[in-house]
Amino acid sequence: MKNRDLLIGCSVLAVGATLAFALSSCKTIPKGVVAVKPFDKEKYLGKWYEIARLDFRYEKNMNNTTAEYSVNEDGSIKVVNRGYNYVKNKEQEAIGKAKFVGSSDEAKLKVSFFGPFYAGYNVIAIDSDYKYALVAGKSLKYLWILSRKPTMPEKVKQAYLKKAESLGYDISQLVWVEHRK
Repeated sequence: MKNRDLLIGCSVLAVGATLAFALSSCKTIPKGVVAVKPFDKEKYLGKWYEIARLDFRYEKNMNNTTAEYSVNEDGSIKVVNRGYNYVKNKEQEAIGKAKFVGSSDEAKLKVSFFGPFYAGYNVIAIDSDYKYALVAGKSLKYLWILSRKPTMPEKVKQAYLKKAESLGYDISQLVWVEHRK
C-alpha cells in the first residue's frame, strides 16, 4: 500500500510540475510592462538594425545584427536574424516565426527559432513613423533597442533608456552594437 501511495504522490507531483511549467512558459511579457496598442503589423515589417541589447547566448559576440520581418503564407511573421560573430569570424543567420499572442493590433507576440518552443517578443515603445522601437522579451533579462538605420538619434535613445530603466531593466548591462559595412 505504501508503494501505491508513493506512486500516486509522485504522479501528482509530476502533473503539478508539468502544469506549473506550462503556465510559466505562457508568460510572454514581464509584469508591469505593456505592449504597444494600437500596433500596425504592416508598418513594422521590414529590416531593423539592433542598436543595443541585453546580451544572451544566441547573440553573444555579435555585431552588425539585424532583424527582418515579413509575412509567411500562413499569416505568421517570418523572422530572419543576421549578424557577424567576431569571435568565430563568420556571418550567422537564424530563421524563425512569430505569432501574435492575442489581437494583431497589440504588439505582444511570441517567437520561435527552435520548433515548438516560443519566447516573448513585445514592442513596448515605437515612434509614430515606425523608425525606432523598444522591444522586451518575456522577462527583464531580454531587451532590444531597434532602428531602421544603423544609428539612432540621441534624444530617442535616451527616451527609450529612461523607459526601460523605469520598468526595472538594468540598462548598464546593455551591449551597444557596432554596425560596419
